[in-house]
Amino acid sequence: MSSVSKPWTGIIPEDDLASFGRGFDSQDRPMTAGVRPAVLVVDMTQAFIDSTYPTGWSPTGGPAVDATADLLSAARKAELPVFFTKGYPGADADVQPAERGRWKVNTNAPPLPEGTPTGDVIAEKLTPLPHEIVIDKGARPSAFFGTPLVSYLVHAGCDTVIVTGMTTSGCVRATVLDAFQYNFNVVIPYECCADRCQISHKVSLFDMHMKYADVVSLSETIDYIQHVHTA
Repeated sequence: MSSVSKPWTGIIPEDDLASFGRGFDSQDRPMTAGVRPAVLVVDMTQAFIDSTYPTGWSPTGGPAVDATADLLSAARKAELPVFFTKGYPGADADVQPAERGRWKVNTNAPPLPEGTPTGDVIAEKLTPLPHEIVIDKGARPSAFFGTPLVSYLVHAGCDTVIVTGMTTSGCVRATVLDAFQYNFNVVIPYECCADRCQISHKVSLFDMHMKYADVVSLSETIDYIQHVHTA
């Protein structure tokens, strides 16, 4: 792995780095992904990337979309399987309380401006191609929970999942943990995910890198894709 600075550099105290070092490999270890990757774009919807929506944050959502568009260009050129997630099949879905779950929602949040389009729409720059599967995962954080994603990955013969999306500390982290538990290798190109809270973003990336995944740069991820494509 290159010596490129990690997103959490200067954030994680030296004592914490030392404590991880007792039982886990170095943060500068080489990447150990497999040879049959798929790309998973988690909840890159307007509701999460656009500050118009109470769950969105444009300052980090926009750049993450741009980076993910570059990743998708490389993945599609290499003919990798690509999967997307969003919430529900339609904007007018009649969602029951049990389906929404027990999110700690601000019930006093002001309503959206009149005429605001539905937020549960994948960013235009990332529009899925006709053969790419979009998974409606409802209100659950993980792309795996209650969905057929594992069966799709098995069908494609994948051993690695490249996870991108929103938000790093929420749905991305939950998805990464489940992918790890299903014994997939996990790669996270850190420019391709984002969060409303930057400390949560950086600490979550560090924690996932030290235990469950390889958190690397977009350029490293594209190099990896190109390598497995030509191997």
